[in-house]
Amino acid sequence: MLATADLHIHSPYSIAVSRFMKPAQLIKGCLTKGINVLGTGDALQPDWQNGWRPYLGNDAGIVIVPQVEIEDKNRVHHVILAEDLAQFDQLRELLKGTCKSFVTSGRPHVYQTGEEVANAAHEVGALVGPAHAFTPWTAMYAYFDSVPACYGSAKIDFLELGLSADSSYGAAIPDLYDIPFLTNSDAHSPCPDKLGREFNRIRLDRPSAKDVLAAIRRGAIEMNAGFFPEEGKYNRTACTRCYEQYLLEDAIRHGWRCPIDGGIIKKGVSDRARELAQKGKVRKRPPYLHLLPLAQVIQSGENASSPNTKKCRTIYTRFIETFGTEIAVLIDVPISDIRSLHPKVADAVEALRNGTVNLHPGGGGKYGTFSFGKTGYPISRL
Repeated sequence: MLATADLHIHSPYSIAVSRFMKPAQLIKGCLTKGINVLGTGDALQPDWQNGWRPYLGNDAGIVIVPQVEIEDKNRVHHVILAEDLAQFDQLRELLKGTCKSFVTSGRPHVYQTGEEVANAAHEVGALVGPAHAFTPWTAMYAYFDSVPACYGSAKIDFLELGLSADSSYGAAIPDLYDIPFLTNSDAHSPCPDKLGREFNRIRLDRPSAKDVLAAIRRGAIEMNAGFFPEEGKYNRTACTRCYEQYLLEDAIRHGWRCPIDGGIIKKGVSDRARELAQKGKVRKRPPYLHLLPLAQVIQSGENASSPNTKKCRTIYTRFIETFGTEIAVLIDVPISDIRSLHPKVADAVEALRNGTVNLHPGGGGKYGTFSFGKTGYPISRL
């Protein structure tokens, strides 16, 4: 079976997460979105674990994969995936004494290196890889130039690209040639423009958490889907105060200080990926489909101030009632069928499928925007 998976989310026990991030809401959101494999988020937190236990039987047709994101002593974030919640109980025991509290923090900080974190994950039979690996904060490539520099002799099982990078950003980096790429939402809200905003298509033998991990181990990722990298708020090298963008050589010449207002210039993901790439040696990767959440596509068609206006929500509901799931609308439903419901949304979806959009890259902490057509409707996640 071909499963649609979002394997990195969070719970209200993490910072800046919606109080509506509850298992029942997430299951409902998956059914609307078209996600049939979901990471639990924050699986080291005991109360959050208990909240998920009634949903592990796959009664709703959603495979639940125990998952957590943790921060190591070097501020690098790692995603850990397991077959069973009990493995996170074992991991908590292994990490005892390295963290102030697994109870109060859904995304805990542990005083260990990346190598120690990976070894502990593997000891309990879990998979591990760097979270949002290219972002300039709390990511592997923010602080290290290679996988071994971060993880030592330990192996990683996957790499999460993050919202500012697609597969092309890692395809020419030698120590990633044999590493599967994952694209996940890192959702802090169950809203349809957050949950599943990035996802994976994975080939499974059976619908179970065990088979999800086995598929990742053998690299059975058939498609990644997510944002245009230019939409990411750290895609281009830019000032973190005024957001003026700079060529890498100019940022270096200015000593990483903006000559306009003295703000810090932050190296962009696109420049960082080019630094790490080996020219002329690109590893072929599964297709990467650039998408935008349907709620924001509708926002563009209505020229609305927010995807959560009453009118946008009403149109969104009509699409789901008519076509079943959001991902079906974005990927599978014929454009002519979409046009019969909303011509402007049909034009936008067609542009996304064809890659004919106008991109206005983000940088320095400010999200990028893009528009459809010659004038279009600018879309922003500010």
